[in-house]
Amino acid sequence: MIRSQSKILMLVENHFPQDTRVKNEAALLTDAGYKVAVIALRKQGQPSRETLDGVEVYRLPTLELFKKTPSANTDRINLVLVRLKSFLGYVVEYCYFTSACLIVSAYIFVRRGFDVMHAHNPPDTLFLVALPFKLLGKKFVFDQHDLCPELYRSRYGAAEGFYTRLLGMFEWCSLKLADITIATNESYKQIQIERANKNPRDVFVVRNGPNQMRMTPAAPSARLKRMNKCILCYIGSLNPQDGVDYLLRSLRHLLHGLKRADFYCVIMGTGDSLQDLRDLAGNLQLNGCVELTGFLSDEELQANLAAADICVDPDPSSPLNDVSTWIKVMEYMASAKPIVSFDLKETRFSARDAAAYVKPNNEAEFAETIAQLMDKPELQKKMGAYGRRRVEDELQWTKVGKNLVTAYETLLSGETNASCQAHRRKKSAESSF
Repeated sequence: MIRSQSKILMLVENHFPQDTRVKNEAALLTDAGYKVAVIALRKQGQPSRETLDGVEVYRLPTLELFKKTPSANTDRINLVLVRLKSFLGYVVEYCYFTSACLIVSAYIFVRRGFDVMHAHNPPDTLFLVALPFKLLGKKFVFDQHDLCPELYRSRYGAAEGFYTRLLGMFEWCSLKLADITIATNESYKQIQIERANKNPRDVFVVRNGPNQMRMTPAAPSARLKRMNKCILCYIGSLNPQDGVDYLLRSLRHLLHGLKRADFYCVIMGTGDSLQDLRDLAGNLQLNGCVELTGFLSDEELQANLAAADICVDPDPSSPLNDVSTWIKVMEYMASAKPIVSFDLKETRFSARDAAAYVKPNNEAEFAETIAQLMDKPELQKKMGAYGRRRVEDELQWTKVGKNLVTAYETLLSGETNASCQAHRRKKSAESSF
């Protein structure tokens, strides 16, 4: 099987091309000569079927039953009820998406065929879609974006129990069924090896990294520049595990405790906690110095980021965050911005001297570190320049994405060799007549 004949079907319970990692992977594999199709969720206004830059996209209607985030003042009894509703919601939504993927995958298999099914988690139930095609000789790639047991514990502050064991079972099945697995960093790779006894040679680290668009400098937002304040920026998801509530409480200390009114913070992104965070910002009396934008176009996002003086990564220490890599950190570095972050293992590996590190989950120290960096413009430039060089030299997508191509070459090399041997046998048989 030669590369140009190899067809890949990706599954992702997210919007495409809005999911940056999936978009980068699909584009890279397409450029490498593979034929890529993606099954994703449909965002309002998106067509159910289209071809984007050579990638065939099949979109499913989005199903969401309940809000799955507890309010800031939720008591223990209501927290249990939120967990139960969330469990029911996730079960229904994951069953729906998994079943729909199976139906659409079967349609694609009959219509155009595919050689590899590439599942991006969460959920970890997509191995059920791959199973019948594995029986037909197709390959399965499990691309682990999140550790789902740790994600559940971090999102709901839960201990080990029934839910985490169930999620662990799905994760184990996904890892075991996969011919190769993709990990976002060395921590995830080690976890895959330990939990499912994966052969290290079958686990490939493909780190998150900014693509060429993110590496290209943008014109800064004139609106933010006219404020004549220190501009702080956050980009990313707004969910309970992402720590933006830690950021808001830190900004309250910066404003009211340290008496610093010479800043303006732009928080860009969407997620389950967006409205709760807007309410929290009001309750903390941050109106006038904090803006939660919700969804922004890439152009607006990049313009705001270009205007930033300091970028923030408030991901708190948690079972998930302690071992995860954040693409927003690399995007801050690509824009040559200094970072203030809690001191987490993989964040420190990514940013190194581009960030000022704070004792995990210490909101007052986070505010104090921002204030200190606000008063040191030369240090800001030095840290930003270091981050930009590190991304250029090691962490941009054109560098880290090479491992994905290597993974596919390894995955398909056996079939390639078998195809070549069959071709040689056929030629030999023809020449004997």
